Amino acid sequence: YCPYTNVTERAYPPVLITAGLTDPRVTYWEPAKWAAKLREHQMADAPILLKTNMDAGHQGEPGRYDALKETAFEYAFALKLAGLS
Repeated sequence: YCPYTNVTERAYPPVLITAGLTDPRVTYWEPAKWAAKLREHQMADAPILLKTNMDAGHQGEPGRYDALKETAFEYAFALKLAGLS
């Protein structure tokens, strides 16, 4: 399954795409290309956001507190969409 090749012209829901600059499995340009293609084919007003963490690898930030900050960012995105922030 390749999310990039399955992008078509349609209304996508809000999307938060995260990437790590030093990820050896999913290189940073792959999420960037996917975000660009989603934005190009988006038929709705829903946001498509890309957050590239300059210190993260495949599993995210290495430290416990840094991982919690990443989780808080994702929760903030969801809460904003739900109108609770």
